[in-house]
Amino acid sequence: MTTNCCILYNQPLEDALADELDVLDQVEFIEKNLKLLGIATCRKGITGGFMEELKSLAFDKPDFVFNLVESISNKGEISYFIPALLNMHSIPYTGNPLEALFITTSKYLTHKILTASGINTPRTYKPSEHSLLKPGLAYIIKPVWEDGSQGITAESVFTYSREHDNKLELYDDSHWLVQEYIDGREFNITVLTGKKGPEVMPPAEIIFRNYEEERPKIVDYKAKWEEGSFEYENTIRFFPEEDLDGKLRDQLSMTALKCWDVFGLKGYARVDMRVDKSGIPYVVEVNANPCLSPDSGVVAAVEKAGLAFSEAVNRIINDLN
Repeated sequence: MTTNCCILYNQPLEDALADELDVLDQVEFIEKNLKLLGIATCRKGITGGFMEELKSLAFDKPDFVFNLVESISNKGEISYFIPALLNMHSIPYTGNPLEALFITTSKYLTHKILTASGINTPRTYKPSEHSLLKPGLAYIIKPVWEDGSQGITAESVFTYSREHDNKLELYDDSHWLVQEYIDGREFNITVLTGKKGPEVMPPAEIIFRNYEEERPKIVDYKAKWEEGSFEYENTIRFFPEEDLDGKLRDQLSMTALKCWDVFGLKGYARVDMRVDKSGIPYVVEVNANPCLSPDSGVVAAVEKAGLAFSEAVNRIINDLN
């Protein structure tokens, strides 16, 4: 009997930009790899009418859902409704469970749990707590709920002085946070489920080529999505392999695995870290259900590990919720 899978994804809005349209590339890529495994597929785009859309999916009774929903109506903060409804309708699904997806989608909750678990992470504040910031230190302001570098520009990094207070008061606490900026190297660590537990893929370093001293070395929206921009052309993913210090490699791997355990991650995840000038890694983001487009960091890391991506997909669907 042929297994059938419904690929669930967020239907891009009519005026969607590159970051939202990227999910369509993911759908095609996942569909291709599922077919290589002999799995029949269908597609279902999710919109603001997701309650009824998921209800109708329950009547279709797919064997499982491949969950690629990153947002609903381009709002990441409600994406956790999808695994909640899949749970309610008893539909098995790939990737991370409801609890992990909800917590890690909130950068503020992620920070709280990282801190409580003894995992290094930059000090983080609500915009209304600007009186706690230290003049002369560098900070970065980020959206709490959105991924894909939405809302992040070169101007997001600033050296704090009291003159910033009026501007910071314009940001509401429910959607923005202020985090210490770690000036150093950036690494993306992919973790993939396996028969013997989670497996760390080769660490990828982000190289900021041709960046002047005063330009902050961050993967902002332009670096991620605007082809032809300076940031896009000069932000390079690199696998250091033997050039990476053994002690640092172990720290990155152990930290990523601890995040997997602490947040209850499943299937696949990516942990982003910054390493300061003293060689200390800081977790800046835990990505449950990260991007799976052909040019994504997860796919690159899996291939660097010598795995066919269809094998990674097979592992993911053997770790259903």
